[in-house]
Amino acid sequence: MVQAILREDRPYQLRGYPFPSDMALPTYQDCMLPALRLIAQGVVKRGDVVQRVADLLGVTEEDRQRLLPSGKGPVILSRVAWAIAYMKQAGLVEAPRRGVYRITDRGEELLRSAPQKIDIPLLERYPEFIEFQNRSRPSTDRSTPSSSDGPDQPSESTPEEALELAHGQLRQSLEADLLDQVRAASPAFFEQLVVDLLLRIGYGGSREEAGRVIGGSGDGGVDGIISEDRLGLDVIYIQAKRWADNVGRPEVEKFAGALQGHRAMKGVFLTTAGFTKGAEEYVRRIDARIVLIDGVKLASLMYEHNVGVAVRAQYEVKQIDSDYFGEE
Repeated sequence: MVQAILREDRPYQLRGYPFPSDMALPTYQDCMLPALRLIAQGVVKRGDVVQRVADLLGVTEEDRQRLLPSGKGPVILSRVAWAIAYMKQAGLVEAPRRGVYRITDRGEELLRSAPQKIDIPLLERYPEFIEFQNRSRPSTDRSTPSSSDGPDQPSESTPEEALELAHGQLRQSLEADLLDQVRAASPAFFEQLVVDLLLRIGYGGSREEAGRVIGGSGDGGVDGIISEDRLGLDVIYIQAKRWADNVGRPEVEKFAGALQGHRAMKGVFLTTAGFTKGAEEYVRRIDARIVLIDGVKLASLMYEHNVGVAVRAQYEVKQIDSDYFGEE
């Protein structure tokens, strides 16, 4: 078994290493060589490799806590996991059981050659990895693979990160278009949309039971009422402004006064624009609980709760069901 030279009293040194704490996280390709050297020391668990690689590459504690856009796991864990997964496809490591890895004869041979780095072009030396790349491509695009068009593009991102990044970009673009549509709608439609959104979030029950618009121009500074729950034990008052300019403190004060006139303590003020700092500071100081929702947040809530949008396509991301393969 090849023994990697891993000194605890100094940073891990290769060309391009160590990574200073003020730099970005190492890419999954950066993680390949240190991960293989660690695995070469014996059969190890993936979690142990992640922590040791992070230590060796000088990843700060703060950066270790950085999550994927979905919030479902640390970025560094994803990158080390994909580094191992790609090396496994190239036959450098193997998994005697789930989440546990050991180096292969091929991996030992590679380490004996003292590579300065392991990356996708290097893995493409192995036919098993080329076959993996071909399997990863759509059936209509299985030409001869190369390092410039492999499944790893962009090279800084894992497939998981690339998928989440693409989803985030699509959502951001759609939310911008959605806000444009709302701004172009009539004031009456906007007020109705607001009630629809609050109902979809979970306030009240049905539209007939819980939400009603009480005046296109506002009834005493209030545009709508919605029950806080299905039983109608409390109500929330709504103010909706389809404005181009930011809403200032005077308008919010007027709404707070309307709540007081209705002996209410809860309100939601929505606008297609934004709120001034004065308005935001005011609601933090008063007794009544008023939630301010600007245009960006409004579009995000509409997207999240499927108001004004429809699902065009869905992609499932699956993982191994360890319970299925568990043997007593």
